[in-house]
Amino acid sequence: MPSFDTVCEPNMVEVKNAVDNAAKEIGTRFDFKGTSAAVELKDKEITLLGDAQFQLSQVEDVLTAKLVKRGVDVRFLDKGEIQKIGGDKVKQVLKVRNGIETEQAKKITRLIKDSKLKVQAAIQGDAVRVTGAKRDDLQAAMALIRKDIDDVPLSFDNFRD
Repeated sequence: MPSFDTVCEPNMVEVKNAVDNAAKEIGTRFDFKGTSAAVELKDKEITLLGDAQFQLSQVEDVLTAKLVKRGVDVRFLDKGEIQKIGGDKVKQVLKVRNGIETEQAKKITRLIKDSKLKVQAAIQGDAVRVTGAKRDDLQAAMALIRKDIDDVPLSFDNFRD
């Protein structure tokens, strides 16, 4: 029976490359000389460091530009609170989303069931598997998901015919 998986997975290699490129640019830019401006990646968290909130936003702009250049959707990033650390320095943690949250998965399954397409959706861990009898129905389900779910960068894997 034909099926596909709806997933929310960033290309972590490209994210790492973008963070490395952003760190290199921050190290060489004149306006960041002698400051604590930096960007680091640990596991699935990107930490932005700066002397002030304005500088933190500049570091974030550099990182966003590098991510876009590498083809990584910025909707994968969940921004945390700006925290003050030692002295007048600030930091912000950006979490890289991986997997569809339960609430979002339920929204996708409800959308598919309400659409009256001849497909079934099932939540499997952090992905949603959609199965149907015809390939055309599955492609219609993909189009429906792309159109209605726009706050999360979704992709489709394991299309089996």
